[in-house]
Amino acid sequence: MHQRLTEGNIGICRPYSVSGESYNKSGHMASFLQRILQVLTPPPHINSPEYDGLEFKRGIFVFRPALFQLELYLLSALAVYLAFTYLGIYRNKTKANRWFNASLPLLEKQFSKPLGKDRLTKDGNSDYYTFSTGRRNVASLHTVYTLKPRHDLFQYLYHFARTLIDLHYRPKDDITLDFKLAPGALPHDFVWAVVAKDELLSIKQDRWDLTFTKTSENSVLPSSLSVMSEFADVTDTLLKPALVAALKNPNLLPYFRSLSVTDQPRQRPQGPLPLNKRQKHVVLSLTLPDHVEVASGLLAEIFSFIDSLNAINLRPETKTKLKKVREELDKSLKADAEREKKEEEQQAADDRKAAKRRLEQDKIAKLPAAEQQKKLEKERKRMLRKSQGKVVRK
Repeated sequence: MHQRLTEGNIGICRPYSVSGESYNKSGHMASFLQRILQVLTPPPHINSPEYDGLEFKRGIFVFRPALFQLELYLLSALAVYLAFTYLGIYRNKTKANRWFNASLPLLEKQFSKPLGKDRLTKDGNSDYYTFSTGRRNVASLHTVYTLKPRHDLFQYLYHFARTLIDLHYRPKDDITLDFKLAPGALPHDFVWAVVAKDELLSIKQDRWDLTFTKTSENSVLPSSLSVMSEFADVTDTLLKPALVAALKNPNLLPYFRSLSVTDQPRQRPQGPLPLNKRQKHVVLSLTLPDHVEVASGLLAEIFSFIDSLNAINLRPETKTKLKKVREELDKSLKADAEREKKEEEQQAADDRKAAKRRLEQDKIAKLPAAEQQKKLEKERKRMLRKSQGKVVRK
């Protein structure tokens, strides 16, 4: 006799079933991922049987160079760029080292510490410098090499394009010898310079201290040079025969840019400088010559020129005028600093008021319409009373 099997007397194991909703979600996700992979996967390359160009085969691999023309152009451009960069770095380094090695004997003769920790310090691929110290009348000498960006193709092309637009723009390899004078090496305060005439258009834009001077000709100097001086007495005192002879060297003139003596910073300060931060400098600027011997005479003379500064004597009226100019300068710098400070404080106060006003407006915007109307009406009446009060006071 057959006995009927029911769930009540026999445990039936039911298989686990996934709901239709969960299955549909996973199916949609899988199809979505498949579509993404289809988009990202490049189409298979089909080798054309009609190809008759150069071909290399090795086993199952086939290389057809004609099919990679774009890649070849890109690799060629990259190779040219890397070669340009390497050659530019090498050429700049060679130029800086040539001057450095040729001038090193003079530095070793003049300074007890002609070099710092590094012989020639590199600051990027177009800037180098050396630091010398340990000499009477000179606190330090900072020699800066500023070379053309031969390593940077795009910057080099920019400078070239600019020369086609701006006829006065001529990028050059420059060297600047910045002598920071020791205390007492220059007893007077003044600004004076000898400048190549083709530098006059730009030098006052780069050198704030030279804006104190007036430009004039001097009969003892070559016609390509001009004098920038506050007073004629200063020029008469500084232009000694030995310095004039060094400046007249015809081999040097194409490379000479400026020689200056200054008690002022090259960039306008934010306010009057404290006495302990005021410095005096002798600055010689040249276009870097290919042969250092061209400037050897002036380099040797510059040290004698610096040593002679503590013995110069100006007329009393010149000293009085120089002192007055600097007193007026300090007053002007102080007034400008105070005005800028007030403007900054006023701007900060305006910003705080604006922030407070925005905060109040945000609070009003969150209120119900009726409350907003009351607040706005109250603010309108307050502003009206305030404006009427100003009219009465006037």
